[in-house]
Amino acid sequence: MFQNIIEIFILSLIQGVSEFLPISSSAHLIIVSTLYEFHSSSLLIDTSLHLGSLLAIIFFFKRELFDLKNNQRILLLIFFGSFPLIIVGYFIFKTGLIDLLRNIEVIAWTTFIFAIILFFADKSRFDNKISTNLNLKTILIIGLFQILSLIPGVSRAGITITAARILKFNRVDSSKISFLLSIPALAGASFLSLSDLTLEQINFNLQVLMAIILSFIFSYITVKYFLIYINKFSMNAFVIYRILISFLLFYLIY
Repeated sequence: MFQNIIEIFILSLIQGVSEFLPISSSAHLIIVSTLYEFHSSSLLIDTSLHLGSLLAIIFFFKRELFDLKNNQRILLLIFFGSFPLIIVGYFIFKTGLIDLLRNIEVIAWTTFIFAIILFFADKSRFDNKISTNLNLKTILIIGLFQILSLIPGVSRAGITITAARILKFNRVDSSKISFLLSIPALAGASFLSLSDLTLEQINFNLQVLMAIILSFIFSYITVKYFLIYINKFSMNAFVIYRILISFLLFYLIY
């Protein structure tokens, strides 16, 4: 029992931190679960972890989400920008193609390649803002980029921030766009996972409750302090981290 609690804590920490940073949560969860053979890792726990992150981001942006009078345009744009990922993600999930990509070698290469792309995209000094520059064209372009996040190691946060930076948005608003796009993405992932669970598999126990609560806490803290960090610093720390992780994986593989 104690071992399961430790595993849930580690998985929640990884999910909460890596879901919203440009370092790929799916990659980290796959790597840790593969290397350490966690017994607590399951479809139900994965769903619980994503649900915790979803609740955290909704709670963090509750003012923007529920103030429909002032934010209706932005919320509609986020809705349309999520379509590409939802449609392609549903197809890949239902056909089983996603399982072909869930391996360490793919993660190593995508972690490295998209770190380099993020590095160059973050070099721009433009200052486009959500309030004035986010429109249907820009959100659809970011949404198309987001499809790449279905490949483990790409990072949904990383690729959406990269796309927004390429489109000349400042770092903070690029991150906010990424966070808002995570709501439909996490909701869709949770729904697809739940649809694959049978009634026998759905057992709301202490581990599930812990996964939701801890993932919520770590996700909320990450979002809050990432926005503070990115207001002062570049993405270089995350680029370096990704490159180091990829080199470690290359060493283990080759």
